[in-house]
Amino acid sequence: MSIRPHHLLASALTVVLVGACMSGVQVPPVASPPAGSTDVAARLTASPRHGEWVMIRSGANDSVRAYVVHPERRERAPVVIVIHEIFGLTTWIRGVADQLAAEGYVAIAPDLLTGKAPLGTGDSLSNETARTVIQTLRADEVHRRLADVGQWGMRQPSASQTYAVLGFCWGGSTSFAHAVQSPAGLGAAVVYYGGSPPPTSLSGVRVPVLGLYAGDDARVNSTVPAADSTMRALGKTFEYRMFDNSGHGFLRQQDGRDGANLAAARESWPMAVAFLRKHLGA
Repeated sequence: MSIRPHHLLASALTVVLVGACMSGVQVPPVASPPAGSTDVAARLTASPRHGEWVMIRSGANDSVRAYVVHPERRERAPVVIVIHEIFGLTTWIRGVADQLAAEGYVAIAPDLLTGKAPLGTGDSLSNETARTVIQTLRADEVHRRLADVGQWGMRQPSASQTYAVLGFCWGGSTSFAHAVQSPAGLGAAVVYYGGSPPPTSLSGVRVPVLGLYAGDDARVNSTVPAADSTMRALGKTFEYRMFDNSGHGFLRQQDGRDGANLAAARESWPMAVAFLRKHLGA
């Protein structure tokens, strides 16, 4: 595995983030990664945290449904918006939100297909339908909704005044694109195996970005070098790591690739949490 000097390294007990912006940061142990797709329903059922469905106003004539999970802590907590995959707001995405709450964050998973497809719970929307509908979404509407969800989250009595976005696949690309928008309150963006924006747009990025990529994902990974060189030239923070032998969607499909996906999940999640703690607070 080749790792560029400014990228992330992990050990079994602590995570040390290295580079110009991350040097010497040691992070306390965190909980296990989110459950994979085969185990998420059982873990959600057993979770001690409070999750609820809400409708969040966006713009003058729009609302977006979201699943919100609150952490069990005394202090106010930063907000993390979980941006779903191309499959929509599934049970697995709700499990990711629950795990982020376990790490101490107010986790909000908006359903960006709200008003575009029938509302459901769990995985009631078929993958084919979700894929078809998500391709019709306008980028400006998506980012307006995300910004409004962030503002709503920061207004909650239990929340502090900063938020991050963390997305997967289509949501990973959207997370990086939201960093290009960098609306008020955004403090960081985490990209799980999502494509990078066009280099010409990266001058708009005003927050640090972390990319976590599957080693065997050439389509997505082909967009990383140009983003890396452009972000460096612009003096912006972009840290990334590629996990050998893992496949696209490794955090969801932890039982795949003869153990490589599980290894990538176990290594990448502490990195993501460490990044959030550094830029949003613990």
